[in-house]
Amino acid sequence: MSMSKNQQTFEQFYQFYLSQHQNRVCRWLHFIGTLLLILLTVFSLYTTQYTLLWLLPCIGYGFAWIGHFVFEQNKPATFKAPVRSLLADFRLFFDMLCGHYH
Repeated sequence: MSMSKNQQTFEQFYQFYLSQHQNRVCRWLHFIGTLLLILLTVFSLYTTQYTLLWLLPCIGYGFAWIGHFVFEQNKPATFKAPVRSLLADFRLFFDMLCGHYH
């Protein structure tokens, strides 16, 4: 499945997104990266150590890109649709938290 410009809704994009995350290890690397991103954000804000926030892109993209380049062997959707991709990352995280897409 390829991403085309006529994918107007987020739901349509999410279906494309899932097609790019079929490898289980890739999905789990996304899950771990997103979990660490959430934990670091909460910790940084709670302790007022705001300088730690610069690590967020390193953690989030680091885990995801390893998943894509090493395990899934495709290009992350971030390059073409950064906002939708970020939203889809969080949706995948919560879907996995609820037991979907092991």
